[in-house]
Amino acid sequence: MKIAVSGQRTIVDYISVLKPKETVLLTFIGVCSAIVAGGAFLPRDIFVLTLVALSLGSAGCNGLTNYLDREVDARMMRTANRALPAGRIVPAQKVLPLIICLLVAALVLAWLLHPFCFVFGLIGIVASAMWRKTASCTFLGIVAGCSPLLIGWFAISPEFDTRLLFLCSLVALWVPIHVWSVMVASRHDYLRAGLSYFPLNLPVQDVVRVLFVLSIFLYLVSILLYFVGGFHLVYLITANILGILITYATANLLLSRMSTAAWRVYKLSAFPYLGVIFLAMCLDIWLLQNGH
Repeated sequence: MKIAVSGQRTIVDYISVLKPKETVLLTFIGVCSAIVAGGAFLPRDIFVLTLVALSLGSAGCNGLTNYLDREVDARMMRTANRALPAGRIVPAQKVLPLIICLLVAALVLAWLLHPFCFVFGLIGIVASAMWRKTASCTFLGIVAGCSPLLIGWFAISPEFDTRLLFLCSLVALWVPIHVWSVMVASRHDYLRAGLSYFPLNLPVQDVVRVLFVLSIFLYLVSILLYFVGGFHLVYLITANILGILITYATANLLLSRMSTAAWRVYKLSAFPYLGVIFLAMCLDIWLLQNGH
């Protein structure tokens, strides 16, 4: 019985290294990008191949970042109990074969979809691996976050479109809101771990002002996407509700500057914002096509 329980615990730890929640979110927005590119009724074989490629690639990239950040994570209260920093997988290098296999398989499938998908997948992997826990990580996070969108899009429609630019702009504005809000919420934890890169090297009041401005731009881009993307009422209502919520949350943070308010922004900006707004795009397209 102890062996069985231990084996189950090990499997759970390996899965946790791949950050399942983040993997699902990245895969989901990539699939949604494919639906926006091609409509609700996509070729089944291409759709399944895209889904698998995105799932494997996102899991591999998340596992890679977890592996590279393990020493810093061990110094932070918020992350110290993760499988690698907590020493539940020893040595940590034991996860590398799994991570490498996931990434290689994802790149092979991406190549089968379209050479552009391979290129954007490779760029996403490189961005996930470079300059971890430095001032560059937000920019590289934007690059890695846009990678699933680009893969999903070019798997279905190998042509650039203005809608794709706005989808990437949405993610580019979302990433710093999501990342910096947790850095504000856990600021002392980061500093105790010896991290002082941007925006940790700025006063909190300056960071929360930037977050508030970014939330306004995020709201504007989401509404502009309604016009550019040819969406309808479902998307417009959802984008307005989410835009008001995220702006209100960052405004509350601006006024209070409390870690609890920053944590609310962080939690709201995860699936509730990014996942739901992409879901609204797909529902809008599906309802429109079924309406005809």
